[in-house]
Amino acid sequence: MQNLCVLGATGSIGISTLDVVRRHSDKYKVVSLSANTRVDEMHALCVEFKPETVVMVDELSAQQLKLKLLQDDLHSTEVLSGHSELSALSSSDNVDVVMAAIVGASGLLPTLAAVKSDKKVLLANKEALVTSGQIFIDALKNSNAQLLPIDSEHNAIFQCLPTNMQNNMGMAGIADSGISKILLTGSGGPFRTLPLEQFADITPQQACAHPNWDMGRKISVDSATMMNKGLEFIEAKWLFNLEPEDIQVVLHPQSTIHSMVQYKDGSVLAQMGNPDMRTPIAHALAFPQRIASGVEPFDFFNCKNFEFAQADFERYPNLELAINACKAGQGACTALNAANEIAVEAFLNNDISFVEIAKVNKVVMNQFINININTIDDVTDLDNKARIAAKRHVLNIKEDS
Repeated sequence: MQNLCVLGATGSIGISTLDVVRRHSDKYKVVSLSANTRVDEMHALCVEFKPETVVMVDELSAQQLKLKLLQDDLHSTEVLSGHSELSALSSSDNVDVVMAAIVGASGLLPTLAAVKSDKKVLLANKEALVTSGQIFIDALKNSNAQLLPIDSEHNAIFQCLPTNMQNNMGMAGIADSGISKILLTGSGGPFRTLPLEQFADITPQQACAHPNWDMGRKISVDSATMMNKGLEFIEAKWLFNLEPEDIQVVLHPQSTIHSMVQYKDGSVLAQMGNPDMRTPIAHALAFPQRIASGVEPFDFFNCKNFEFAQADFERYPNLELAINACKAGQGACTALNAANEIAVEAFLNNDISFVEIAKVNKVVMNQFINININTIDDVTDLDNKARIAAKRHVLNIKEDS
């Protein structure tokens, strides 16, 4: 029996994680959960799983949850509030496994706390590595933590790697493992064939309608702009100790092959299956064993044809920005991630257009591209400055429109 902490329990990854856990109550016990403001959803999870501790980041939401639990006579669950409590939750002595599924840079500190506390960390928060890079990897090196990727692409790559790399995340080199290239696949999102002249009219509702995956609104927009793939590009660099030149992005609209590893002898190993996040979650939870995930087996006789193509940077400027940030250094990556979070929020609020997301991101990234990052405080400071700059640029766009 392993004690599980789920950070971001009411998001899409958290929900999928708990669905897998339901199928294996003899193997996993949910001891702690976190969310931001979704009181009703968290209340239902508390009734079902009866965790020892819950953190609602929003204080009012925490008070509302406490009241609901008192009304249900559920006194065994402690309810806390605030960002600072997340790190205490993920590093608690009674936790064995941490699902790091908080979306955005706010997931960095609790994920890092889990690593420093030697947990088995299931990494669904790509921003932790995007924003801190070498700092995160150094913390992993100096700990006894086990890091396992949850993003379907990185989990696919992990499954195709030799054992020496699986056991040395962020440290083993591909040259010594017979690998020539990592092939990072992406669907291309809902606008892969939309004429470019129509991009300025794309609505938030259209951008959130991903053709293959069921995801939260922010990640759905990132998928539509392919910023999500750009952030995964940066994450792959750190997870697998790569240079940018070792990674190739491949458009694969069917989302059946989740990523591939190309070896020096000409072999290409691919991990494939139905597009359902419960597959990588179940893999990481049970690694190195295998457990049922609830995902239907892939049907080869009724599958669509496989298509592959190069990504067009004119169509996906955010992907090019992320690749350039990866080449430029940590300051560019941290600033780009912060700017993108602000820009996507502005788009979802109808403050800027779809095409202006990339414009905000480019201005802010270039503003901070030469900033050195040596500590977590440096990361936090740059993240704050980049957000302020992005908000200022969004305001300028609104005033000019």
